[in-house]
Amino acid sequence: PGPAPTWRRQPRYSSPTAAATASCGPWATARGCWAASCRRRGEAGRGGDGGPGLQHPLLRLSQELGNCRATLRLLDDLAMFLHSRGYGLGAAEEDAVVRWLSVVANMADQLYYPCEHVAWAADYKILNIHSSKWWTLSNVLWSLSLTLGVLRSLRVLQQLKKKSKQGRKDHLGTEELKQLHLDQVRKRAETLNLISNLSDLANAVHWMPRGILWAGRFPQWLVGLMGTISSLIGLYQMWYVSSANKDP
Repeated sequence: PGPAPTWRRQPRYSSPTAAATASCGPWATARGCWAASCRRRGEAGRGGDGGPGLQHPLLRLSQELGNCRATLRLLDDLAMFLHSRGYGLGAAEEDAVVRWLSVVANMADQLYYPCEHVAWAADYKILNIHSSKWWTLSNVLWSLSLTLGVLRSLRVLQQLKKKSKQGRKDHLGTEELKQLHLDQVRKRAETLNLISNLSDLANAVHWMPRGILWAGRFPQWLVGLMGTISSLIGLYQMWYVSSANKDP
């Protein structure tokens, strides 16, 4: 189905590279940062008075990078649709729980993009509507996708652990040892994906309207820490895949 714009990939892995690719998806933090910056646009955006904190050059740069990412994501609907169509109902997936978690997450991601586009268009006065409810809706969809990603990773790790225990009881030939190695690579990849999604989910809830769990309660250093963890994991995953592809 072509490259997916989110962390999901086809479930079968034929190499360590393919297994590692299964959890690559460093876009999530950018979504949240852009949504948060748009909610602050009245203070720091075009025509606003601008609070003193948001005049800091680094914060301003972060906001503008978020604007750029959101603009680039205007072209992601087709890639997401092709991925969702290719995955379908997950017929190739061995586990029904993983299959349906992935299907629902695909739906959440597919709905996320048009909601963000509407909010983006409203902020740039292309549409004469208030953007706040659309940013909230897009954040809810993002949070749902991250939650499903966390549940999916936990399920996959549970299956791999059970498979590993079963493998230790059996005589392992060459093919079995190769598959065991692939399972170990996938286990590491899913663990990193779990940590990344949890970090993004913590920030996603923080950016929800106040009154929802810990929304609005994180200090800036904690928001930055969560985003940094997710970004570093994403960079490591991309480096790993790139390095593995260069191996003969």
